[in-house]
Amino acid sequence: MKYGQRGRGFGRPGGWQQADLPDAADASDWFAGRLPSDWFAGPATLEIDRDEIVVIGELPIPPSDAASARPTTRTSKTTAAADGTEAAAETGSATGSEVGDGDPTAVGADAATSGTARPADVPRATRDGLVARFRETTRPARMQIAAEAQHRYGRTVSWGVRVGDERIMFTHVAAPVMTRLRQPERKVLDTLVDAGVARSRSDALAWTVKLAGQHAEAWLAELRAAMRKVDELRAEGPRDL
Repeated sequence: MKYGQRGRGFGRPGGWQQADLPDAADASDWFAGRLPSDWFAGPATLEIDRDEIVVIGELPIPPSDAASARPTTRTSKTTAAADGTEAAAETGSATGSEVGDGDPTAVGADAATSGTARPADVPRATRDGLVARFRETTRPARMQIAAEAQHRYGRTVSWGVRVGDERIMFTHVAAPVMTRLRQPERKVLDTLVDAGVARSRSDALAWTVKLAGQHAEAWLAELRAAMRKVDELRAEGPRDL
């Protein structure tokens, strides 16, 4: 009698090495060329694992918001220059233009002395409006880019933005991770559940992983760098053969 193949049918067994996944080493370069240049204030940040590509970009602060946050005590000459700057900003906002759409010197020489508004100086409601506007106006384009990236790299694409120190995620992947634990490990999870720290064992497991990541970030970064080096050596193959 003939039996079918048992166990894994493809790829390398276990661990972080998954040969069946497309290489995402050039994902940053691909997104740099694919993302519209006026979406973010600078290059987007990518976070990549075997399940997901997370794209995070910093939202620009429109000139009209920057102008409203400037100091009000000025000399008459400076005030006149500021009035011209604010008028230009209002004209730009009336036509629907944003930062990056026009000449950056259009805000006038006064911006060089007083500076633009910091994200912390912008009202909370304005920041929420910026995030909501970006999310809705870019939705079709983001869906198209995500589909192309998923076809190229075999991973789901999630989106988010950053305003100052605040990070807002639009979508994310919650991937199931199955594991078997012995009694000492199970007791740790049950203690967290009994103490009200977590609602369930799975919630407690996620909590401990997050805590470990926060306190071992430097070690994890070194480990990831070593893993990338192993991949590079494996791709090169043996020399002098």
